[in-house]
Amino acid sequence: MTGSLILQSIVLGVLLGGLYALLAAGLTLYFGVMRVVMIAHSAFLILAAYLAWYFTSQTGLDPLLSLVITVPLFFVMGVLMQRGLIARLRPATLTMMSVLLTFAIALIIEGMLGFLFSGTQRRIQLPYSGSSLEFFGANIAVVKLIAFGLAAASLLALFALMKFTRFGQALRATIQHPEAAQLVGINTERVAGYGFGLGLATAAVGGTALSLDSTIYPSLHWHWIGPLMAIIVVGGLGSIPGAAIAAMVLGMGQALLQLPLGTTWAQTLFYVALFATLMLRPQGIFGGRLAQRF
Repeated sequence: MTGSLILQSIVLGVLLGGLYALLAAGLTLYFGVMRVVMIAHSAFLILAAYLAWYFTSQTGLDPLLSLVITVPLFFVMGVLMQRGLIARLRPATLTMMSVLLTFAIALIIEGMLGFLFSGTQRRIQLPYSGSSLEFFGANIAVVKLIAFGLAAASLLALFALMKFTRFGQALRATIQHPEAAQLVGINTERVAGYGFGLGLATAAVGGTALSLDSTIYPSLHWHWIGPLMAIIVVGGLGSIPGAAIAAMVLGMGQALLQLPLGTTWAQTLFYVALFATLMLRPQGIFGGRLAQRF
């Protein structure tokens, strides 16, 4: 095992962790705002990847341009989904019923994609798909760098929105203490709808980033939901910084374990980390210290 190979695995782990962090941020928003466990998040991720593929196959343009369509579309779908479905669930059983409801939505999306595009695997071919850059002896694919840049830019935009805007302050207040937020005049129902839409918009960005370097098929979302759930539990439910840190650590760990164990066994890191967290610190590693911060 050479030093350049280890370096390449570390760099790939950072790039993968950035994508994980973006997707986990969306899941954390759902849970933080409404205590909703959004099983269908990864299904919307694959839906966005299919829309990016379809956009490129029909127009010949770069899939990144599809974000002009998919981000607003997914935001509106998120708002409508929260107001039309999630808000109708009883508060006493919201978390449990949200799992069942969003599981059904995930199955519907998978069935719809299978009906429209069949189970055939799809992949976007771009002029820079086979290009790579050398970094201290490590070859890094250009598409992975672009996907990481897209994820990083999205996370910075999300941070700025949450930190420096009135909506972001209202959203953070709703996450931290919804009853107190109502007392100071915040319309928590409207904030919850917009927060849900914002979470789904991250799936649009993440799915587009995923489409740059992955083969997609309708049932691919089951591959993603386990690692993403593990990340938000390890980081601390409701903690966006905790989820981002957990995503980077687990992404790097997965990349390094692929060297001796291979891709399939490296994936078990997420489930081992999830089990250990639930047994030793159910609130998450960063739950107590970072849950109230962005």
